[in-house]
Amino acid sequence: MTLNKSIKENILLVGFPSNGLVGTFSISYLIHYLGMKQIGEIDLPDLPPTLFVENGEILSPIRIYKKDNIFVIISDLPFDPYHANNFSESVLQYCKNNDIKKIIIVSGMETINREPKTPKIYGLATHQPLEELLYKNEIPKFLAGSIFGTDAAIITVFRKSKTPALILYAECHPFFPDPEASILAITTLAKVLNVKVDTTDIKKKMERLRIQHRNLMEETIRALQQQQQDKQTGRAPQIYR
Repeated sequence: MTLNKSIKENILLVGFPSNGLVGTFSISYLIHYLGMKQIGEIDLPDLPPTLFVENGEILSPIRIYKKDNIFVIISDLPFDPYHANNFSESVLQYCKNNDIKKIIIVSGMETINREPKTPKIYGLATHQPLEELLYKNEIPKFLAGSIFGTDAAIITVFRKSKTPALILYAECHPFFPDPEASILAITTLAKVLNVKVDTTDIKKKMERLRIQHRNLMEETIRALQQQQQDKQTGRAPQIYR
């Protein structure tokens, strides 16, 4: 797999557990498909001690990967509002330290009424130059709605920075892992990055992915419910105060 060498500026992809686990599925798949190498980790203060084991390898919950000019930060843990703010600030600092020119966040947009296997994807840009990227790739703009939790924390941090951020929202089921929405996110992200990605493998493993990530989905739902509760009671993350 060879990335398009015409893309010279450093780009950061960000994924974390959210609705339908779209960010987790799509970014994880790209890491493995593109053969990206882990180059670091992010430690957040007060994050509960957690490690993951994959193929006998011990992994931190928040890892950094790289191939050519494409960087990735992925979290395998959902965040409460406090940690979402710290995570967002850490991502911004990493961008400053590594001359990242733009970031792309992949997430899920809650919808229960969509037709099976026909999710849609929408884009939201923090800075005007990335509006052209949406138009060029025929991605409809996210026009109205509310955003909270980790998504809102990252968007708030980057819209006040010099680093533009593009958020890709794939329609998904909010209570179950949604590989179909993730496939749409993967193919859209590949188009934006101008790389070729084959999603045949993930299509074959859809049911197994749903079962394997059931526990993570339950943890994510609890985190999202807590974020929603904090939003309704006016207890927003520190970044909003």
